Amino acid sequence: MKSAFIASSTLLCVLLSAYALADDECSDPVSDWQPRETLRLQVEQQWGWSVQRIKVDDGCYQLNGADRRGNAIEARFAPASLRLRTLQIDFGDNGDARDYLASPVRE
Repeated sequence: MKSAFIASSTLLCVLLSAYALADDECSDPVSDWQPRETLRLQVEQQWGWSVQRIKVDDGCYQLNGADRRGNAIEARFAPASLRLRTLQIDFGDNGDARDYLASPVRE
């Protein structure tokens, strides 16, 4: 019984890991991609980010820049919809994760 549980748990972990890794890549057809400049304008206007570079990585747009407070950002976007897929933030000394939470944090 215990070995069956361990085996099924291991299999589940492997399957979920494979799904998570596969999800990192974008698969939008190149003919549907929006221009990089559209993404640049979107993030500058909506979030106040400054964009240093936008490149293609694994079929996604990878954006490097900084947020309004100067925290370093690396974000990946689906090139057709310009939907945010992943976001990594290197918070500096004055960084505050509450800026990125969907709902306000109550203290």
